[in-house]
Amino acid sequence: MAEQKKKRKWGDRRDGRRVKAPGLQTIMAYLFPKRTDCEVYLNDKIDATALLSYLEAKNASHPDYKTTIFHAAIVGMARMVKERPLMNRFIQGYRMYERDEISISFIVKRRFADNAEESLMVLVPEDEDTIDSISRKIVSNVQETRKSDHATGGIDDTLDKFAAMPRPILMVVVRIIRWLDFWGKTPKALTEGDTNYTTILCSNLGSIQCPSVYHHLNNYGTNSIMITIGTLHKEELLMPDGTKQIRDVIDIGATLDERIADGFYFARSLKLIRHIFAHPELLDRPIGEASGFEYE
Repeated sequence: MAEQKKKRKWGDRRDGRRVKAPGLQTIMAYLFPKRTDCEVYLNDKIDATALLSYLEAKNASHPDYKTTIFHAAIVGMARMVKERPLMNRFIQGYRMYERDEISISFIVKRRFADNAEESLMVLVPEDEDTIDSISRKIVSNVQETRKSDHATGGIDDTLDKFAAMPRPILMVVVRIIRWLDFWGKTPKALTEGDTNYTTILCSNLGSIQCPSVYHHLNNYGTNSIMITIGTLHKEELLMPDGTKQIRDVIDIGATLDERIADGFYFARSLKLIRHIFAHPELLDRPIGEASGFEYE
């Protein structure tokens, strides 16, 4: 069962509980109040050879339905955040908060064309979810989104209405929204479905044959982690036994707000992602179940 949300206390936000931050992180929030001033960028190559074999065997059992590398990456990120809760924190209004739920967002291109519109999509994995349930949720949501070339409701429709306002009015409205964002009072109608209010914003650049790139964070909202997934390719890697092998590799880039945790914590979180890709059978287990990974 999914973990029950804790009762909110004084100082909490609707989208997060206030947590006591160490002195250094507290002062950093005042010295560097903008998230874009505190970006840390990590770039790594992840061996996906075992994952590809796993997906090939899984998809052979249902050729009409395909589980992809991107689906596996989403589940891997969710498992990582569940096991590494500091990755689910954010700083807004000079204070640190921790979310009650994990949310992963990405952008869906309605058609692969230059003038095609984009739609925002947010996935909230539950503790009992596995790669099978997450994969079906993603496919179902993407198919529903691509039924129309234009926004059909939700946050996309709201953004279109704001964009239609005259410039002076829109400037005032945006100032009010940013003020509400600072104090954690932004209406749910504006935050629900907005990628700026999720744990991880992910970009699947491999789907358009593009390598992983650096992507900035945004000062608006609460998103503290941006991840880009690059194209799958062959590359020679040095194996643990000292030999060199040609392996299937995925480039991954991650931009993080350094105020939510330290580099040691970030590095261990990346190691967990590598471990999951190397042991893809973990993807069949519920997200809320510990991986058993031993950190070195």
